[in-house]
Order: sequence, then structure tokens, then C-alpha cells
Amino acid sequence: MPHDSLQEKGEDITPAAEWSSSSADAVKLEDAEDAFEVFKKGDGSVDFRTVSWIHASVIFLKVIFATGVLTIPSAMYVLGALPGAINVLGWQFLNTYCAIIQGNFRNSHAGCHSIADMANVVGGAWLREVVGVLFLVTYAIVGASGIFGASVGLNALSNHAICTNYFMLVATVAVCMLASARKFEKIAWLTWAGFSSVFIAVLIVVVGVTTRARPAAAPQTGDFELGYYVIGNPTFVAGITSAATIFCSGAGTSAFLPVISEMKRPRDYNKAVYLCMGIVTASYLSFSLVVYRWCGKWVASPSLGSAGDVVKKVAYGIGMIGLLVSACLYVHVAAKYMFVRFLRNSPHLQKNSVVHWAVWLSCTFTMSVVSFLLASGIPIFNYLLALAGSLTFSPLALGLPGYLWIYDHQHYRRGSLLQRTAYWLNWLMILLAVFLTIGGTYGVIQQIIDAYANGEIASAFSCADNSNSS
Repeated sequence: MPHDSLQEKGEDITPAAEWSSSSADAVKLEDAEDAFEVFKKGDGSVDFRTVSWIHASVIFLKVIFATGVLTIPSAMYVLGALPGAINVLGWQFLNTYCAIIQGNFRNSHAGCHSIADMANVVGGAWLREVVGVLFLVTYAIVGASGIFGASVGLNALSNHAICTNYFMLVATVAVCMLASARKFEKIAWLTWAGFSSVFIAVLIVVVGVTTRARPAAAPQTGDFELGYYVIGNPTFVAGITSAATIFCSGAGTSAFLPVISEMKRPRDYNKAVYLCMGIVTASYLSFSLVVYRWCGKWVASPSLGSAGDVVKKVAYGIGMIGLLVSACLYVHVAAKYMFVRFLRNSPHLQKNSVVHWAVWLSCTFTMSVVSFLLASGIPIFNYLLALAGSLTFSPLALGLPGYLWIYDHQHYRRGSLLQRTAYWLNWLMILLAVFLTIGGTYGVIQQIIDAYANGEIASAFSCADNSNSS
């Protein structure tokens, strides 16, 4: 919370969702919204608030969709089809619930731009700094997953013409350039193309795997084991890592919050979330079940490589823009957080000045470099996402939203039976976040250690291609 927020001045703040929409109050409403927001309108400054709710929904789709749909089929192989489907539905329900909590909290507390600002409201400056670091680490890791996915695609399209790390460097440069667009409005147009390209690419793979007599990676003659199970029998380490991977595939909801500050009407946020999450959940469930059913243990990670070399090249060729835009969004969201933190109380925040541009470009460059280093150090797609899901998304996208709800609903503890149930269920969600953070982080670190030990990962910054590792 900024020191000059309306709440600290003691003024009456009505939650945005409850504001009157009558024409008589239209002018007052616009003035109230402007005072409520981090970015102001008018006075000759750069207008950041230009994103419609449809554009916001597409941005949310692109934040969530690309990485998740590429890794869930291999996670299903570990868990089995039924537990995998339950995980998809369960985690997506919780992720949608937490997204709505965060949006409602942000629209009820003046001056909140990011999840770190909201942490400041409920826990003070120390919690804001902890959550701010978690936020940056989170989107550096998922940015790395996007860079790595793009490098796998470039490898496939070029028949491994150069070292994988050079392809990662090429992808990083492209991501940095795309992420340097200042406003979400500009990136919103990229997200239309990005989401469409990944959706079409995955659909091509789904059709491709169903037209083959046996999986592309399986022996093409003689008997073979498909490895399809309704219920799997994983070890704790493998199971918790796969669950964390599926959770991570829809947990990027904290990236939604900076977008609200650039929406024309922040009160339309919930509509954008429901549209996004409905499409994502249906797509994840249908695509992953079909790919796993036809590929079994032979599924690739990322899954675009599951239908053979020809389809793989077609899919990556179509989906490349989507992979780059995903990484661009992750880098942009993290850079925008740093940018606002540095310039929030400065006239340069919305001024086309040298300082404004120098700070902004420095933020995007720094986040791009960090993501590149992580992609090179942990070059297995599933492990990057599982690490993000357990180590950072669990407290950020599950635990903290639960406490945000409790903070605003303390009276539910002594309310009706339904209210008390809701109150304690949110505490249970916080405990689930603690379990996933500890158990999931242990699981994925152990699997990364094992991958280095058995040669799945040759070494950090090596030229080996780990595109089919799961």
C-alpha cells in the first residue's frame, strides 16, 4: 500500500465491485476510479489504462495456457488418467477461486498494483518484500520454461543445427525485445496471435497422435508396452512433482493483477477470469487425456513432439510465436513489478523521459538474463514448471490468497455455519500450500539431482538436447 493511499487518509472506500453504475453518478465514478488506481488518466501523461476486459482475458489465457498444455500429458503418465484428470479439475478450481480472491481484494484496497502490495496490506513491509522476491523468482522460472520451450522448437525446426544454448540465447533476445513494449495494450495484440498459434499447434498434435498406429517414440515393429494406466502407482517424489506440475499449469494468477491496473474498467476483471479459466480447464482436460491415451509413456515433454518428426516440425513452426509470447509475458509482468516499485512515487512513472525508458529497459533486460540462466541450468521442461509450482506458486498463488480472504472476512469465524465452514476451508487451503511447498520442492529437487546423476542432464550450459525428458 502506498503511503498516500485513500484508506490511510481515512476516506470512505467502497469496493469497486459494489460501486453504482447509474448514469447520474458516472462522472463521480470515473473520478473515484482514477483516485483508486496506480496509473492516472489525463494530464498529458502516458495513459496505461487502455486494456478492455476481452483483451485482458486473452492476456490471462496466454499467461496460463501455453506451458501447461505442453506438460500435463507427461504428468498424467505418472499419476494415471483418473488421478490426472482429478488433479486438473481440482487445481483449476482452486486457481480460479484464488484469482477471484486476488482481484476482489485488489479492487477493495486502494493503490494495490501487485500481489506484493496486497501482502503489504495484510502483513506490512516485511511481507511485501518477501512476496516481491517470490514474485520475481516465480516469473523468472516460468520465463525460463518459455525460453526453453522455444529453444526446443528451434532445435526441431533446424534439425539441431547449432548448440541448444545458442538457440536459448536467440529465444532470449526475441523475448527481451517483445517484453520491452511498455503497455499491456500493445502485448494484448501479440497474445491473440500467441494463443491461437499454440492452440492450433496442440490441436494438430492431438489429431496427429490419433492417426498413428503406435506412438512415434515407441518401437515401430514388434510388441511394445503403451504405458497407459487409469490409476498410476508413482513414488511420493514422482507423484508430488507431477501434481506440482499440473498445479503450476494454472497458477499464474498473480500475473493477472498488474493487468487490472491497465484495464479501462477494473471492475470487469472477474468476467475476464471466468472466460479465461473456463477455456483453459476444458482445453487442458480434453487435450491432455487424448494425448496420454494415445501416447502413454511415450509422450514427449513438451508434448508438441509426441506425433513424429513431421508433425513436430509443423506444430513447433505454428506454435513458435505462442512460446515466445508466453515467455515475453512472464518477463514483462516481472519487469513491470520492478518498474512500478522503482518509479511509483516519481514523476517519471508516466512520463516519456530518459529515466522512464532507462529503468523500464533495464528491468526487462535483467529479467530476460535471469530467465536465460535458469533455462540453461535446469534444461528439463517438466522440472522447471514443477519447481515453480512447488517453491514459489504454492505460497504465492494458493497460500497468500487464502489469507487475503481471511483478512477481509474475519467476522466469518463467528458467523453462520456456512460462513464458519468457508473460514476454516480457507485455512485448510493455506495448509495445503504449506504441504505443497515443502513436499513439492523436495520432490522436484530430488528429481533434478537424479537427472544429473543418471545423465538426463549432461551439465549446465551444455549443448545436449533435453527436449524429450520428462
